[in-house]
Amino acid sequence: MQLIKQPLNIDFMGRRRLALYVSAALLVVSVLALALRGLELGIDFTGGTLIEVGYPQAVELESVREALKDAGFKDAVVQHFGTSQDVLVRLVPREGLSSADISTDVLRALKGTGEPSMRRVEFVGPQVGDELTEQGGLAMLGALFGILIYVMFRFEWRFAVGSVAALGHDVLIVLGIFALFGFEFDLTVLAAVLAVIGYSLNDTIVVFDRIRENFRKIRKGSPEQVTNTSVNQTLARTLMTSFTTLLVLFALFLLGGEVIHNFALALILGIVVGTYSSIYVASSAALALGISKADLMPVKKEGADLDGRP
Repeated sequence: MQLIKQPLNIDFMGRRRLALYVSAALLVVSVLALALRGLELGIDFTGGTLIEVGYPQAVELESVREALKDAGFKDAVVQHFGTSQDVLVRLVPREGLSSADISTDVLRALKGTGEPSMRRVEFVGPQVGDELTEQGGLAMLGALFGILIYVMFRFEWRFAVGSVAALGHDVLIVLGIFALFGFEFDLTVLAAVLAVIGYSLNDTIVVFDRIRENFRKIRKGSPEQVTNTSVNQTLARTLMTSFTTLLVLFALFLLGGEVIHNFALALILGIVVGTYSSIYVASSAALALGISKADLMPVKKEGADLDGRP
């Protein structure tokens, strides 16, 4: 399937200064949102109460959510647990109330949805949340460092810096949007952010691979022109991959239910920002660091010419 007729000749790099301003503005807003508002951490990080209730018949989650919302549990996360008759409710900690008090209030609130019975009540302590926060942060730093080393050995250190700058750019903007709009950040969102790193890196590697190939094939042309040609040649593939991925993610976002709502949202944001950054952030950073044809030519082995003689 051909999405775009080749050859294209869009001057992406000619607009990289404008893109720099857009990225700078987004990053400033994201950093301010994270510093001033912070992330709305979910029960996985803050600790809280898990309540499992059972019904003699199947129950609609929407009616359970409405009942809890009317009783003052607006932040409750509700999902089926095993069957459509079992419901798991997750609640953030509440000052002055024990797990027993909260479970009693929840059971009372759910009386209007059928004949629920209490199966179990568990408290997830904040210490678990601290450990998860620390390990999640370390996982992201470790992933970025590993990517830096990988790209540096496969391509060139300027590309490594560009790819890590693009990944940091994508992660910061996704986290900033979550902080700005107060979306809940839980372990599923953390998994989505790590997936965004992998997706954005894949996109960036495809563009870098073509840039390296074109630097070796195209005899004439400035680094900016070679980069432009490479981005145009990979544009159809980039857009088709992003478009088909977004189709699936929008289906999950609209039809997947509340449990994966924020997971799908983080991935949608990450795919859009990652597609933009693979064109404007990673490539522009490599150009700004002075990448040239000489940096990407294969190193001639000593005595190679003599080996080719009859």
